[in-house]
Amino acid sequence: MDNIVFLIFRRMRRPLLTLLVVYSISVLGLVLIPGQDANGNPWHMDFFHAFYFVSFMSTTIGFGEIPYEFTDAQRLWVSVAMYAGVISWIYAIGTILTLLQDRTFQDSLAERRLARRIRSMTQPFYLICGYGETGSMLVRGLTDVGQHVVVVEIDEQRANMIKLENLRDYVPTLHGDAQLPRHLQEAGLQHPCCEAVVAVTNDNEANLKVAITSKLLHPEIKVICRADSRDIEKNMDSFGTDHIIDPYETFANDLATAFRVPCLYLMQRWLTGSVGDCRLSEPVYPPKSQHWVICGYGRFGKAVYERLVEEGIEVRVVEARPDLTGEPKQGVITGRGTEADTLLQADIETAGGLIAGTDNDANNLSIVVTARILNPDLFIVVRQNHSDNSSIIESVQADMVMHPSQIIADKIRVLLGTPMLHHFISLACRHENEWACELVSRISALVGRCVPELEEIRIDDYHAEAVTDALGEGEHVRIGELLHDSWQRDRQIRCIVLMIQREQESILLPSPDMELKPGDRLLVCAGRGGVRRLYWNMQNAGILSYVRTGEVRKHGWLWNKLTGNGNGNGNGKRH
Repeated sequence: MDNIVFLIFRRMRRPLLTLLVVYSISVLGLVLIPGQDANGNPWHMDFFHAFYFVSFMSTTIGFGEIPYEFTDAQRLWVSVAMYAGVISWIYAIGTILTLLQDRTFQDSLAERRLARRIRSMTQPFYLICGYGETGSMLVRGLTDVGQHVVVVEIDEQRANMIKLENLRDYVPTLHGDAQLPRHLQEAGLQHPCCEAVVAVTNDNEANLKVAITSKLLHPEIKVICRADSRDIEKNMDSFGTDHIIDPYETFANDLATAFRVPCLYLMQRWLTGSVGDCRLSEPVYPPKSQHWVICGYGRFGKAVYERLVEEGIEVRVVEARPDLTGEPKQGVITGRGTEADTLLQADIETAGGLIAGTDNDANNLSIVVTARILNPDLFIVVRQNHSDNSSIIESVQADMVMHPSQIIADKIRVLLGTPMLHHFISLACRHENEWACELVSRISALVGRCVPELEEIRIDDYHAEAVTDALGEGEHVRIGELLHDSWQRDRQIRCIVLMIQREQESILLPSPDMELKPGDRLLVCAGRGGVRRLYWNMQNAGILSYVRTGEVRKHGWLWNKLTGNGNGNGNGKRH
């Protein structure tokens, strides 16, 4: 508000001073110029009448000459004052119109409206800094599951694009620089409902500045940042950033998981997919017995190279500018990889896998097409740099696609929406492939071909009122009892409890006989409609009684009267 007032006074200073001078001189002239009263005697107008006359004269209403008719000298002065006043008002009004069209003024008003709207928010929200490819995917993913977000974007065109997106919820958007603390504060950094700050700009330094500012101004808030530089990651970590996501390291770890525990990698893809997508990923089995070829030795190439070497796989590197990127110890084959000669030097005909990992999508596609001509049985990993190229990337039917923006958006969506899933996956990595394959089979039977629903449920009065009431009465409620279908008790609803957290303990795939306690947190994986039926069982006392015992407890004065059960605790079978 201070900026708006300052801007108005700065731009309107000259017009206002002009009006003030014109009015003052007009009033002074009427006071000094002599007139005549009704009897023809000399008379001078006082300041009050002069001010009053000049004031209504400026409106061009024309109430007449007061208190007496003017002399010719007075009428001449009034004529001059009228034209001077009109010119002054035209100047002032023109300046006002120019001010209203001024971009700075409009941006200040927009910031003020946004800040007022954010201050009035009463539901939890996330502050997203950056609306590029990663930010747009993340915003859509969060709003699709009913989460509220606020966006800060420095590029005006991208900020305006949010208004054209078909999002489920209105997204307040501030056109500003997230590196400025003032803009973060206006976007709700210190708002009590702001639960997390996410910095996903394409500038590492900007993300670092957001992390530092957030932790200094709001130390308790969760901060998630994108970073693809190890030096920046260390700096972020020193300020207590909660999660630092490097898309290249993340994919390299996923590739290593696909080598070691293929079923765990498949389960991770399923559980972190977008709800509603009916295209479950197929299992992948990258070969380990043959050498691999990496085209592109930038940040991504270095990350996957280290993982492949750790797995004991021989790697041949193809790089067009090794003088800029450096090269591994065993050397590098100079070239882009788009030409057959370079790939033949890397023995592509006997290779088991190819990673097209340059920062140019066209070159990556050319590398894949050329390599497949030379070796149709290659395991293909392709890097996708831009979302707009999704259709042509899909057309090459690569075994794995590394899309940095998608990787970051999916991981942040999990961290914000279902943080228990992130913990579950980290614990699942300690198990063998057979354990993961068995769980994948259970999930597949549960959901069919669609991505499963994931829900975190806390055993409290809000999420599971009937369960907490039963526990409060000393009853023992087991996990398996909640999974009976309320329509056909001999059937199970389409749900699996993946993990239960109790105080500091985390239990994977708890037994159906495990008893629940108040405060327990359940990570549930469900097919279509499974979460809704589970909530129905946990929140309705009659339904909970039926799925546990086969009987329904009838409550209420009217039911007791109809059944003749006056003690208020009538029981009856469900028919």
